[in-house]
Amino acid sequence: RIRSERSFGGVVEVGAHWIHGPSRGNPVFQLAAEYGLLGEKELSEENQLVETGGHVGLPSVTYTSSGVRLSLQLVAEMATLFYGLIDQTREFLQAAETPVPSVGEYLRKELSRLVVGWTEDEETKKLKLAVLNAFFNLECCVSGTHSMDLVALAPFGEYAVLPGLDCTFPKGYQGLTDCMMASLPQDTVVFEKPVKTIHWNGAFQEAAFPGETFPVSVECEDGDRFPAHHVIVTVPLGFLKEHLDTFFDPPLPAEKAEAIRKIGFGTNNKIFLEFEEPFWEPDCQLIQVVWEDTSPLEDPVPALRDAWFRKLIGFVVLPAFGSVHVLCGFIAGLESEFMETLSDEEVLLCLTQVLRRVTGNPRLPAPKSVLRSRWHSAPYTRGSYSYVAVGSTGDGLDQLAQPLPADSTDAQLQILFAGEATHRTFYSTTHGALLSGWREADRLLALWAPQAQQPRPRL
Repeated sequence: RIRSERSFGGVVEVGAHWIHGPSRGNPVFQLAAEYGLLGEKELSEENQLVETGGHVGLPSVTYTSSGVRLSLQLVAEMATLFYGLIDQTREFLQAAETPVPSVGEYLRKELSRLVVGWTEDEETKKLKLAVLNAFFNLECCVSGTHSMDLVALAPFGEYAVLPGLDCTFPKGYQGLTDCMMASLPQDTVVFEKPVKTIHWNGAFQEAAFPGETFPVSVECEDGDRFPAHHVIVTVPLGFLKEHLDTFFDPPLPAEKAEAIRKIGFGTNNKIFLEFEEPFWEPDCQLIQVVWEDTSPLEDPVPALRDAWFRKLIGFVVLPAFGSVHVLCGFIAGLESEFMETLSDEEVLLCLTQVLRRVTGNPRLPAPKSVLRSRWHSAPYTRGSYSYVAVGSTGDGLDQLAQPLPADSTDAQLQILFAGEATHRTFYSTTHGALLSGWREADRLLALWAPQAQQPRPRL
């Protein structure tokens, strides 16, 4: 899910965007620093010490759907309120029971209580609720979910936030995987080879290895088979959910299959818009959009065709590529999945209208071009990343990480599992994915070379 594309005269991240918590405890940051992929600012001690609490920075400018620019003071006040409540949700980790099942219900319950004490006029109250609704939508993007009502309250605090001010790779995230791949011998990796079924618990033979039997055989869609002693499965959880019944033969044990079904996996997409000239100010980093008639205390009836764009949280301003200016919009959930079904022209036209409306400038020039991700339709991902859904717990992530057969002695490990959805405290992140891969590599190293020194300390 790292996908850096050359577009608009520069590099844009269609997939992973930031190093979250770039500091000494983050292996992605450590590797990026070792490979010389980061700039001075990203590497500075000062940047590494910033405590964000995992919250997105304040918008540089907030526009409303009636074309009004909101005071930063009002937005900051609502951000403080919202993130204060989010921090409270993390306190239920050790609780014997929770007042409600989901993060969303808890936030709404607490908000309803607070709103009673607001003393402003009705219009201001409505505006404050609309701003809070925008923060709910932002949190959906962060969690990769349609609604915070789907995110379980009890385990929410288990997600670990590392210190450091989120940063990007000046030349693209893919520089990291390119450097890692460069250390592999030639022809180690086979591309364009979709796997159909992993056959395990067998005794498979291969002409090239007479007299040897293998417990695993990986069958590809083109009919080729690869015999193996061990297979590490790192496909996204969305793919596993869709192919659970056919991808493993024999089928997975019931408790692992149940973990796959119950852990949440949602969609968060990006829409890049290219402009001839910026309409935003030079130091602008994040443009927030607030729909005035929305409130987190009311359940919207999603008329997707007419209102999908209301889930858009706004736009991150990308560093300019010479004379090219690009905004990156973020949108999560069912609205995001609906957006994938539209044509580029429809998306561009719609967002041009949105920007003209919110800036109050009906003559704002339309973007020159659009590029977007479609993570839900992508057959090998079927979404973006995982979250702990209502009905699941951190134990489900651990269950997904357990190798098979479950009752084996180490020597018989056949299928191992890695990927962001198998890391209990860093799910949904690139560093969680990396650590999970190291974890499974270590498992095999310990099996085949128990005396060998581990090459690097594991975090």
